[in-house]
Amino acid sequence: MNKRLNTVLFILGATLFNILVTVLSFLLLLIIYAQFALKLLPEGTQMWSFPLIFIAAMVIAFIVYRYALRFLMKKIEMEKYFDPLFIIRQRKDKR
Repeated sequence: MNKRLNTVLFILGATLFNILVTVLSFLLLLIIYAQFALKLLPEGTQMWSFPLIFIAAMVIAFIVYRYALRFLMKKIEMEKYFDPLFIIRQRKDKR
């Protein structure tokens, strides 16, 4: 496999990992909310719980994704196996 294919597969795998962590954390937070907070909170505040749980799940997934990526970058030499996503080309000065 070449570097370009490795890069594409890595991006697809990382995206699937991020979606999976988001869904799992959302379900976990929803279960915790249903078990504990649903009985304690008044009905007026319960409608705000779903968006807050969704945002919290996204934040948790972002944090888990960052730690997983840092761990992977320590274990794998990225430049050896992956192409850079953005190539910065230097301009020639016209003076």
